Order: sequence, then structure tokens, then C-alpha cells
Amino acid sequence: MKNQINEKRRTLLRYAAICAAIPFADSLLNRTTLMAAGAKKFSTSLVMNGDVITAAHWGIIKVTLKNGKIIKSQNALSGNMPNSLQNFTADLVYAKDRIKYPMVRKSYLKNPDNPKPELRGADEWVRVSYQDAIKLISKELKKTRKEKGAQGVFAGSYGWKSSGNMHNSRTLLQRFMGMSGGFSGTSGDYSAGASQIIMPHVVGTIEVYEQQTSWPVVLENSDVVVIWGANPLLTLKIAWTSSDQKGLEYLKALKESKKQIISIDPVCNETAKFLNAKWIAPIPNTDVALMLGIAHTMLITGEYNKDFIENYTEGFEPFKDYLLGKKDKTPKDAKWAQKITGINESIIKDLAKLFYKNRTLLISGYGMQRAHHGEQPHWMLVTLASMIGQIGLPGGGFGLSYHYANGGSPTTNAPIIGGMNLGNTSGKADSGASWLLKGAKYDFPVARIAEALLNPGKTIDFNGQKITYPDIDFIYWVGGNPFVHHQNTNQLLKAWRKPRTIVIHDIYWTPTAKHADIVMPITTSYERNDITMTGDYSNLNIVPMKALIKREFEARDDYDIFCDLAREFGVYEQYSENKNTMEWIKSFYQNALSQAKLQKISMPDFETFWKNNQPLTFEASVENQEWARYADFREDPILEPLGTPSGKIEIYSQEIEKMNYQDCPPHPSWIEPIEWLGMKNKPAEFAMVSPHPGDRLHSQLSNTSLRKKYAIKDREPIWINQEDAKAKGIKTGDIVRVFNQRGQVLAGAFVTQDIAKGVVRLSEGAWYDPVEPGKIGSLCKNGCANVLTIDLPTSKLADGNIAHTTLVNIEKYKGKVPAITAFTPPKGA
Repeated sequence: MKNQINEKRRTLLRYAAICAAIPFADSLLNRTTLMAAGAKKFSTSLVMNGDVITAAHWGIIKVTLKNGKIIKSQNALSGNMPNSLQNFTADLVYAKDRIKYPMVRKSYLKNPDNPKPELRGADEWVRVSYQDAIKLISKELKKTRKEKGAQGVFAGSYGWKSSGNMHNSRTLLQRFMGMSGGFSGTSGDYSAGASQIIMPHVVGTIEVYEQQTSWPVVLENSDVVVIWGANPLLTLKIAWTSSDQKGLEYLKALKESKKQIISIDPVCNETAKFLNAKWIAPIPNTDVALMLGIAHTMLITGEYNKDFIENYTEGFEPFKDYLLGKKDKTPKDAKWAQKITGINESIIKDLAKLFYKNRTLLISGYGMQRAHHGEQPHWMLVTLASMIGQIGLPGGGFGLSYHYANGGSPTTNAPIIGGMNLGNTSGKADSGASWLLKGAKYDFPVARIAEALLNPGKTIDFNGQKITYPDIDFIYWVGGNPFVHHQNTNQLLKAWRKPRTIVIHDIYWTPTAKHADIVMPITTSYERNDITMTGDYSNLNIVPMKALIKREFEARDDYDIFCDLAREFGVYEQYSENKNTMEWIKSFYQNALSQAKLQKISMPDFETFWKNNQPLTFEASVENQEWARYADFREDPILEPLGTPSGKIEIYSQEIEKMNYQDCPPHPSWIEPIEWLGMKNKPAEFAMVSPHPGDRLHSQLSNTSLRKKYAIKDREPIWINQEDAKAKGIKTGDIVRVFNQRGQVLAGAFVTQDIAKGVVRLSEGAWYDPVEPGKIGSLCKNGCANVLTIDLPTSKLADGNIAHTTLVNIEKYKGKVPAITAFTPPKGA
């Protein structure tokens, strides 16, 4: 027996070694154990000529400098799959649309009390001094707090801020706002807004941002891997902190494993092609119906795990009655599912048998829950996995984060690098508990921002609570681009006119910056010092992020700006704790070093770490390489219960039943969405999916020469099925108009057989670029998908966004093609 265990471990380690810590180029980097001890002083001087290692969302990169200018950037690791995002650092720093100076919109500067908000996006801009900008922001913030109270100030601020633990712009903003008088904030996010609310009811944890069963275990034990509504070949290029770059390597290993791989998606996407997966293309928004058809087949054939259902789940009987149609007289069988999903009933029955007879891992992305009634798909996915009965077994069950931030890359023993926290009102450092802030009680779901602006005082339902929207008069947004991120851009444009003051920190003249009143020029992460870790789950590396070049123009760090604002409010010492940037960074490292000593892990002192400019790499234990999600729960559900009321997987939730929401029943259900291809009297002809792009991070990198790789006639590409294109007289390279009752955009047609008939794909993240700036309903020249999407909540439970529930029309554009101006600074800038 012992020999069998050792052999298993050797096999697991062999799979782990496929993507084990890939060595850095020998001429640049050394392992932690080879780090030299010594110098007690650190230098912040710049490298004028040579190579410097730093990090970004897209991983550890090597940047080459000549005469103090960035001339090249590339992957700093040897042996990794290519990542196109890593090669455009110079473009980001020297972009023509950099915000060079503090700027104020002309009408606002003339009269902040009557700022003509309808001119946002169209007005001229006026350069002001940095000190005048600080004084103006301070004056107007104080005015709003006096007239509206803390709730009148919105600092929820959402977006993919730059990498780095020091310069976390959203935290820096909210730290200042909390200490200076309070603010209204938000809860949740756009990525997984529905699932992060429903999953705690179902499995007792947020799930979508949790570590997954380790990839070595999957590669060793899974027979069938189903990738359901995900495209990890694209989304694994990035991470919230910095990518450990392991996920793509594991995908490569999965491809080489020759396992049976199935992709369920309306698009035969890049991952499906890479893995040579079997492609099954349901009608968009019908995933729940497909799962129900599979579950019904398993139920009536008796091929489901009755022991798992009995011992590890709660509420199967009422769900079973729903499957059989005892109340609504509609059995959710394969034939019923075929009519809704467009998938042949024989395929549905085959999937039921295949899943039950083999060790099956169901991998889902977030896309299916960014839809009307988006709480249902992942709840149903967990229910289906429960019927298969392999949750907690090596290589079985389900996973909701393999596509994100390299989930499944085994967690290392690394000490954790902390960062700026929200602080407290006493002036003493704390652990970052946000509820100590004065303004924290005023919040609402982030995807409801436009509705909140338009309806101050309105009360909504949210996860069993009643929430009242604040009367927002002042918006302070940093590290984000809501004019690209939020659904129904024209509705947002209308809502954006409600506040009196809008302040934006940004590096570039993004659509959001162009629609502000005051903009502050911010440094890129390559113009300031910072520190980060790689791998949101693995914690594989600690990486120094040294400033590479001098600041461009009058760019400032967010931290410096908020320190100066803190002075205006008399809270500078409380806010800064009398530390400069490098002192904060050193303190973060020192805390990690203290952890390392307790764990008996070798790490150099901070001075040596900073001087050597080389990432530290840490190892995953054998236990973590062998880790299977929910294994402890499966082994003993009594001693290792889940965080649900029953301690089990809740197929039926009594807590949700008590809420009595008509749009979110107490068990997973098929509920017809507000728009979909199967409805009567469709408002438009095609279902539009708007997934993450492959050559951007949301809207980041839009303004680089990487755009030349994917743009068609200088527009965002839209995929269309070749039969649909033929019927519309559209060819690849044509500029097309995509439109519905919410808006209209231009895009570049890409005709392909790799998308289902009746479906088009327009990736999110293209910068909003209206023909008539500031005008509601204007044609977007650049193909911003959210001009077309719906701004309604998933349900009263989660109030998430429903970007993937969208119907559009498409036609060949016959007018004069307007030039792109998305990356042109506004008048006066």
C-alpha cells in the first residue's frame, strides 16, 4: 500500500513538473536560495541602459531601456506559452492620449454650481496647476458633504486598477474618503455578480474566487473535462495581481493528455480549437435548460449517484418534482431541452451517460451567469455535479475559476505581501476591515450604478435586504473605465449627467475621463515603485516593481494626490502614517519576512531583495499538489460541513424561499430571459455574446499598437456565421452597423463557421467613441459592445449585470465611414 501511495505521489509530481516553477533566464534571475545577503541601503535610482524586471497583470516582464527610454518588453520567464499582452509596455507609457496635466472642463471651471453636465464628453478642457486642482477638488467635496452628507459622495470606484500592492488606487481613494468624512460605495463586481451571491446559499462560500482542485490532480484523474462557457486560452493571460503564467501551461498539458474534452459554447472559441474539443453550441442563455435535460435523463434512467444526493445535499425531492413536471405538467426531459437549446435530444442523453460513467470535471466560466436570471446556471451546474456524484473526488466535480487568474495552480508556501488598507478613524493601522469606515454603510450592488444615479431614494431588494439608493452629487472614480465597463452606455450617459461633480484619475483620455469635470494625470506602474505577488491562488512569486523611467509630463501617483487632499482635510498624518512610498513598500515586505521566519522559509532582507531586482519563487507542498476541492467535506460531512444552513449542498434553499422573489425560485430553474432567440416577437434578429477579448484586458491596451493585430478596418471585429453573413450580403472586412433599441455601433465583420447560426460575437472592452460626443444615442464608431447591452439586474437576489442577454440586428454599413477618434485627446488637452 505504501508503495502505491508513493507511486501516486511520483505521478502527481510528474504532472506538477510540467508546469513547475519555470526557471527565469539565468543571466537575469536567480532562485531565492541563491540570493546574496549584504547591502543594507537600497537605491531608487533609474536604470538608464539595460534590462529591468517588473510585473503587470499579464505576468513578469523584462523591460529593456536605452538612454532612459523603454524600447522593448517581453516575457521574463523561459519556456512559457506566448502572451501577446507583454510586449507593449512602451506603447502604454508613450501613448499619444496620455493625460499630461491637471485639467478642468471649461463649463465646470466657469461655474461649479451650474456646470452644464449635458456638455460632458463634448466640452473644452482647461489646464490648471496641480495645486489649484487639489484646492478645487477639496472645495467641491466639502460642499457636497455639507449639502448632501457622506452619502452624496460616491467613491465605490470599480475597475482593474494597475498591478501593485502599494498603488491600489481604489483602496487609496476609499482610505482617504473614509478618513475625511465618509462616502457611498458598492458591493460585488461585474465579473461574477450573480454567482458570488447565489453560491454562498448553495455551497456556503463565494466559490468564484476560490482555489480549484489542483491541475496535477485533474491531469492524473479526470477522464472527461467539460469547458462550459469559458475561453481560458484568452482569459488566463491575465490575473488580478500578476499572472503566474501557469494556467496556459496546464492547458497545454491538458491538450497533450488526450482526455475527452467538450466545449459547450455558442462559439467554437480559441480554447476549443486549441484543445481539439468536441463543440456543442446551445442557443445563448439556455445552459440551464440543457443541464436540466441532462439531469432528467440521469434521473429517469437511475444513472445518478443516489448516495451522494442523500448524504451530501439538501432539498433534492422538490427539485426532483420540478424535473418531472409534477406541478407545471412539463417534464424537463431531453426532448423539452432540445426545443429550447437547439441541441439534439440524443446528444443530451449521451452527455448524461458520459458524465455519469466517467470521472468528469465540469469547468465553467463567468459568462453564463452574466445573463438574465444569472443566479440559475451555476446553481444548476452544482446540482448536476451533485447528481454525477463526484464532488470531492480527485478530478471530479465542478470548478468555477479554472479560467481566471490561473486557478488550479497549486498554492505555494509563500508568505503574503500585504498592501494599503482602508485604515480606520483612529489614525492607527489596522487589518483593513472596511466596516470601520464612516461611509461604508451606504452601498449598493455595483452593476446598479446608473439606476442609482437616476433614482435617488429608490428602494430595491438585494439578497434578502432592502437597499435605498443615495442621492449622489459627487463622483470620484479611479482605476476604472465605466463608460466601457457598464451596460447600456446611453443609459449611463443619461445617468452621468445627474451628479454636479465628477473627478477622474487616469493615465489616458479614456471615454470616462472625457466625460468628467476634473481629471488628474496619473503615473503608469512603470513610472513608480511598487511590489506584488504573482498568482492570485498560487502566490508563486514576490516581485519588485521598480520605477523604470521618469514620470511623463505632470503625472502623479494616486498616493501623492490623496496625501495632498488629506492635508486639505487635516488627516494627512492619519492617512499617510508619515510614510512615503518606499517606506510603505518596505513595511509590506518586512511583514512577509516575519511570516517567512515563523515558517522557516529563507528570504533575503528588503535591501537585498530590492537591490537584486529579482523575483522570489516559492514551492507548493505535495499536499497542495494533491489537493482536491471539497475532499474534506466528502470524507466527513459531519465534521467538515459546508457554510450553508444545512451544512450540505443546498439544491433547495429555504433561505431563498423566505425571500419570495418571483425572479429567483428556491431551486435551480429554467426561466425565460427578457431577450433570447427562442422568444416570440423578437426585438432583434441575432443573439450577441460579448466575451473578454484576447488582446486586451477589458479596455486596457486598447490604445496600443496591439490593436493592429485584431482590428478590422480599424474597428472592433464582430464574428458572424457564414450562412448568416451570406444572407446579409456581408463579407470579412466589411464595416457593419450593429444596432437595437438601445444603441448602434460600427464594427468590422469577420465571417466564420466557428460561431453558431443566429449568434454574433463582439468582445467587450472597445472604447466608446461617439460620432457626436456627449449626445445620447450617437453612433459609436469603435464597436463598444455595451452600447447594445441591457442594464437590468439578474434578479432581486444578486442584482448582477446581464450583458450576455442581448439581441441585435446587423447590416452592411453603406454611409461614409467616420474616422476613429477614441484615442484622440479632447479639445484643449
